[in-house]
Amino acid sequence: MATKTKKKPVSKKKAAVKKGTAAKKKTSKKIAVKKTTRAKKKSATRGLPEKMRDAALKVLDARQAEDIVTVDLRGKSILADFAIIASGRSSRQLAAIADYLGAAFTELGARKIRIEGLPQGDWVLIDAGDVLVHLFRPEVRRYYNIEAIWSHHPRGA
Repeated sequence: MATKTKKKPVSKKKAAVKKGTAAKKKTSKKIAVKKTTRAKKKSATRGLPEKMRDAALKVLDARQAEDIVTVDLRGKSILADFAIIASGRSSRQLAAIADYLGAAFTELGARKIRIEGLPQGDWVLIDAGDVLVHLFRPEVRRYYNIEAIWSHHPRGA
């Protein structure tokens, strides 16, 4: 013969305490979710031009480019958001850097990347739309002095 065991009735106080702890657990989960979405939103606000600029600077540093200058063109030109100017020791180094930059920009989702000047290797231009990268041999860079084009100083000052 099976005996039925009756459950003891839970007092109202204990039931309220249980509900309160469950509610606290739920709110703590909501807060944690909100914090992670805020972090995602901050990284999402950084656009493709900034990501491309950072990727280019990383490649230039890793491939030992020299005299790296970044010019912020936002609000100054419709050509691009950033221009990056760097020097390399030889035309072979410039060609290798250009290839690595093209791969980095493609990985970020940039389309129609144009690379000009590879056969000569004196001045290589990588046009990724939002970011322009000029790679020079040192003597060619001194001759063209392209940094002066984007400087804030008026001529003769």
